[in-house]
Amino acid sequence: MNEKIAQARSDFPVLAQMVNDKPLVYLDSAASAQKPLFVIETQSDFEQHHYAAVHRGIHTLSAEATSRVEAVRQQVADFIHAQSASEIVFTSGTTEGINLVANSWGNQHVSTGDNIIISEMEHHANIVPWQMLCERTGASVRVIPLNSDGTLQIDALDTLIDSRTRLLAVAQVSNVLGTIAPLETLIAKAKQAGVTVLVDGAQGAVHGPVDVLSMGCDFYVFSGHKLYGPSGTGVLYGRADILESMPPWSGGGAMIESVSLTEGTRYARSPWRFEAGTPNITGIIGLGAAIEYVTHLGMDAIHDWETELIHYAMEMLRTVPDLRIYGPAEREGVIAFNLGQHHAYDVGSFLDSYGIAVRTGHHCAMPLMSHYQVPAMCRASFALYNTCEEVDELVTSLHRIQQLLG
Repeated sequence: MNEKIAQARSDFPVLAQMVNDKPLVYLDSAASAQKPLFVIETQSDFEQHHYAAVHRGIHTLSAEATSRVEAVRQQVADFIHAQSASEIVFTSGTTEGINLVANSWGNQHVSTGDNIIISEMEHHANIVPWQMLCERTGASVRVIPLNSDGTLQIDALDTLIDSRTRLLAVAQVSNVLGTIAPLETLIAKAKQAGVTVLVDGAQGAVHGPVDVLSMGCDFYVFSGHKLYGPSGTGVLYGRADILESMPPWSGGGAMIESVSLTEGTRYARSPWRFEAGTPNITGIIGLGAAIEYVTHLGMDAIHDWETELIHYAMEMLRTVPDLRIYGPAEREGVIAFNLGQHHAYDVGSFLDSYGIAVRTGHHCAMPLMSHYQVPAMCRASFALYNTCEEVDELVTSLHRIQQLLG
């Protein structure tokens, strides 16, 4: 393990506590990651000493707060290798980013008879907005199916794409299976057909370096709270020419150049035309701190450690009798499983009594549950602060539960 990564665990105060008289083993970072002290203290300092409303304020605090928010915009652009800070729209999270594209770009470009392609492994946030768009416009959703091992049937894309395909929207990494989408192949096929591409990076941006230019996508979305930052923050990257052509989705303050009761409204340039109202100022400052934190550790180093940890966890979990692991051997960040015929909620409750936090349920991926014909799964998700010793605790506890439940 990289020395910086080895020392990073102590940066997360919550991990030092006891839960049900046991040391906390937090394996739910795919739902929401814990926050390092650096992020917590940066937000607290901003609230205590620097807070003010941003944009249009002439006084010192407002001007300084505006400069800091816009500096985070540039920081995000650098983090994902966008060409310009003007391609970065601040949102409340991945879900809002996708809905923004569906309601702005989608209403503009999708009509009756068109189709949108997604995959069978998508989170509801990358399914429902497109279904809603299709209901409004008379378009249809097409689905890339899964192979038996949880990988995508890439060849199926050739039969799904046609002259009426307007968008390919796919997760970089499945939030349930950990399946890593072969984006290079998918995006190349889409671009050859002139199809716009949106990548849901909610489970991707946290686990390794992101380069949207090399990726070749038109839109990329991710959430701050999965990247060790605050909830209620997120990013929509859009290619500059596409954002400039898109109409605003929400109206109000901050997204206008001028408003007249008789002559109508002229909108601000992108990205500000998509940021109506007062933004989550402290949250954006916290997002910047989170990006600074992971950049200091090194995204390559984070990826290397988490890959090693996942491989170890997969190996150890295979020792548990009657444990079924869902998804491919090579994966990112998460391991979904069920223990025999026992309901995931029961297994999750037992694990909680041992101080182990995992997620149980359908994971906002009900079509995926239908694919595997199960009502729910347990999901252990891993982050830079997790250890092999915590994996051992999980495996030991599952052995114990298996013996108790039979």
